[in-house]
Amino acid sequence: MTVKTLEEIMKLKEGGGKLAAILEIIKKETKPGVSTMELDKMAEQLILKEGGVPSFKGYKGGKDAVPFPATMCISVNDEVVHGMPGKKILKEGDIVGLDIGMKYKGLFTDMAETVIVGNSKEKDPAGDKLVKVTKESLELAISVIRPGLKTGDLGNIIQSFIEAHGFGVVRQLVGHGVGHAVHEEPQIPNWGTAGEGVPLKENMVIAIEPMVTEGDYNLCIADDGWTWKTKDGSRAAHFEHTMAVKKDGAEVLTSI
Repeated sequence: MTVKTLEEIMKLKEGGGKLAAILEIIKKETKPGVSTMELDKMAEQLILKEGGVPSFKGYKGGKDAVPFPATMCISVNDEVVHGMPGKKILKEGDIVGLDIGMKYKGLFTDMAETVIVGNSKEKDPAGDKLVKVTKESLELAISVIRPGLKTGDLGNIIQSFIEAHGFGVVRQLVGHGVGHAVHEEPQIPNWGTAGEGVPLKENMVIAIEPMVTEGDYNLCIADDGWTWKTKDGSRAAHFEHTMAVKKDGAEVLTSI
């Protein structure tokens, strides 16, 4: 159930704080010459050290799906989400989505950030803008969260902001409830019509995760069966936080 007790929210905040600290370490190690598998192994060691369990590893997206084999989803350039870590070596200027989840004291938190590898922001203003707008869209969403707000209202706010900057809003994937499982109801789309959808309730725990493309928003699945990529080869960015809906707004649980 998406609505949590205050005790559960406290545990989620504890686990979310640990997860945020782990992601900060991984971000600093996301450098030219590092493989995505090296980052993944580091993340798993850090999660286990904190007394948690990687929540993505072994996750099955459907009844007959192949379990996800890694701790993190690491998505590079035209990969939007669910990128599978492997031998890929990161290079200067790559746009890398780092998505990580942890089960801690029986409860799940989930978060993601996108970074540009190396010192390429000045050389790539378009990529820098893509990452900034995606991050700002999540910050905007967090700022308007309140009980009674409908998922369509929230999606409309996110979509309007992103499209006003000339970017695409992914439709094939959504945010979600979280806590007792990696994914719970309700779905939290990053697009929508104001006044429609499910109303948020106090003490709901949700993960909002804008997924934004430089070009067309249509996606396809890679041969590995997990990685979502843009059909037109354009780059993408992804940010995510787990948060509790409180009387006076959102309480971000995945922060240090």
